[in-house]
Amino acid sequence: MFGSLIDYYQYTADDQYNDLVTEGLLFQTGPNNDYMTPNQTKTEGNDDQGFWGLAVMSAAEQKFPNPPSDKPQWLALAQAVFNTQALRWDTQFCNGGLRWQIFTFNTGYDYKNTISNGVFFNLAARLAMYTGNKTYADWAEKAWDWTAAVGHMSQDYHFFDGSHTTLNCTDVNKQQWTYNAGVYLLGAANMYNFTNGSDIWRDRVSNILNQTSLFFSPAVPNVMVEIACEPLGTCNNDQPSFKAYLSRWMAATTKMAPWTYEIVIEKIRASAAAAALQCSGGASGTICGLKWTDGAKWDGSTGVGQQMSAMEVIQSLLISRVAPPVTNSTGGISKGDPAAGSGGTFDPRLPHDAIRQRDRVGAGFLTTLVIVSGLGSAWWMIA
Repeated sequence: MFGSLIDYYQYTADDQYNDLVTEGLLFQTGPNNDYMTPNQTKTEGNDDQGFWGLAVMSAAEQKFPNPPSDKPQWLALAQAVFNTQALRWDTQFCNGGLRWQIFTFNTGYDYKNTISNGVFFNLAARLAMYTGNKTYADWAEKAWDWTAAVGHMSQDYHFFDGSHTTLNCTDVNKQQWTYNAGVYLLGAANMYNFTNGSDIWRDRVSNILNQTSLFFSPAVPNVMVEIACEPLGTCNNDQPSFKAYLSRWMAATTKMAPWTYEIVIEKIRASAAAAALQCSGGASGTICGLKWTDGAKWDGSTGVGQQMSAMEVIQSLLISRVAPPVTNSTGGISKGDPAAGSGGTFDPRLPHDAIRQRDRVGAGFLTTLVIVSGLGSAWWMIA
């Protein structure tokens, strides 16, 4: 969600939500400023922590206003997430990779999922681009090679969900999600740029982009579909947001690999128009559903994920009007700290304060308010 609002500021220069975004990004940094916050121990996975890292990476790349000088800075926070996750690279099972969960007592600790490893790959590639430090690129190569070797990516560039350590990752779940393709696409595009146009990484970008056609309807051409759950109406609370990530990362890819622009924008245009039509629900007639292929017939679903996906694909129409991501050598203003992070994980046995109910309610209210308001401000983009 914060990544979408950082994008919104970049696309529109509307800063009315910036203070909320900064407050939200800083609130959950945790005692070691690495997004390992004690109040989320029972729920935080490597993918969750990684998405915080990607949000602050975007803030650094897009020159989102820096936090106060006495607070952790965007680049340093991204480096902290990377550092903690690199220490969790697990060679005991499956010859590498990150587990889905961080703590042994959480369900899913025995699962190595593609999104956790994809986010790590994406973050490493973007840190390499921003800092020029080849160590990050080496880790990106390592994460890519592991994904291919373990079978989470097929030889023809389909990305699957993950597999279990208890079976040495031989039981690959072949469900395919939009955000898995997207996270590897943008990471590969950054590696293409970092390697000064390597043919290997150019081919990888092209092949991933070609295979994203799986997520665009043949019946309603170029309109995005979450094929694993959307057609049957089985998406859970998280999955309606996945199309936001594919939209965001496809658009961002065009800045790292400009030759992809025409292919990407054709899909973004059609999907944005369809998403806008689907935002026709509720008493206000502006609540967004998930099934963009249904046009103006609202599918009856509601949620932050639906709003965020519509917002992200619509504002991605403006990608050609914004500057490429900055780096340390091209105007970046965020301060880094290569040694940032707590060094892995804190002891899960330590007592943690529970989140108060009013905090949950307040956070939910703010999330919904900001996403809905942000989407309303973006309508002019497709008019």
